[in-house]
Amino acid sequence: MKNRIYLFVTCCLTLAFVFFQSCNNENDITKIDETSRVQIKLVDEPGDYQEVNIEIVDIQYKSSDDEEENDWMSFTPESGYPLNVDLTELVAGNYVMLVDEVIPASILKQVRLVLSDNNTLLIEGEEEYIHLDTPSAQQSGLKLNLDTELEAGYSYSFILDWVVQESIVKAGNSGRYILKPVINVIAEVNSGSIGGSVFETIESEQVSMENVTIQVFNQNDEFVTDTLTNTDGVFLVQGLEAGSYKIKINQEGYQEYLSDEIIVNAGETYYIGTIELISE
Repeated sequence: MKNRIYLFVTCCLTLAFVFFQSCNNENDITKIDETSRVQIKLVDEPGDYQEVNIEIVDIQYKSSDDEEENDWMSFTPESGYPLNVDLTELVAGNYVMLVDEVIPASILKQVRLVLSDNNTLLIEGEEEYIHLDTPSAQQSGLKLNLDTELEAGYSYSFILDWVVQESIVKAGNSGRYILKPVINVIAEVNSGSIGGSVFETIESEQVSMENVTIQVFNQNDEFVTDTLTNTDGVFLVQGLEAGSYKIKINQEGYQEYLSDEIIVNAGETYYIGTIELISE
C-alpha cells in the first residue's frame, strides 16, 4: 500500500514538473512572438566644419501619445552611455548604430535623444574647440516622431539624418555657437541608396578624390540631399525615397558632372560606378 501511495505521489510530482516546464516554454515562446527588433542608425549631411562632436546620454522611446514622463523607456546600447559622436565622420556610407535592440511589439510613437551640454565644434583652419551651447530643451530630449506599428517577429530599421549645416547657429558677433539639432527620420525599409566613387586622372593614373560634394536632385530638378566622398573617393547617399534622381558634382577647378537618370527602389542600393572628373 505504501509503495502504491509513493508511486502515486511521484507520478503527480513528475506531471506537475512537466506541466510547469511546458508552461514556462510556452511563456518563453509567447514572449519571443510578442517582440520586434529595432535598429536606429545615425548619419550626417555634410557641413562646413572640421568636427562637430555631440554627446548622447540617453535614447528613449514611447508607445503612446501620453505626455507622462514615466511612459518613456530607455534603450540600452551595448557600449553603454554616453555615446560620443563626431558627426562629420558620418559620410560616404559611414554611420553609427545607436540602437540594435529587441523590444515589445507595439506602436513606436516617438524616439527621444537626450544630449549633454558637453558638445563641441571645430572650425576649419582653427585649432581650438568651441563649446556648443545646448538649450535645456535639447538636453531634456529631442523628440522625433516615428509613428510606426511594430509587428511581432519583424525587424525595423530607421535612419536619423542629422543636418549639421542647419543645426549650428552662430549667435551674432558674440562668438557663441548654439546647437539646435535638425534631424530627418527615414524608415530604411521604405528607402534606397545611391553609391559610387569619384576619381581624376593624373599622369595616366586614376587618383581617388576626397571631400567631393555629391548632390542629389529629384526628377523635378529639386535639391534633395548631399554627401561627401571619403579618402578612397567612395560615397553612399542613404535614405532616398523610391523614385527618379540625378547626381550633380560641381567641384572647383573641374567640369560639372551630371549623371543620367537613376531609378532608386526601396530596400536597394544603386551603384553608379566610378565617376571621372575632368579638369577645366
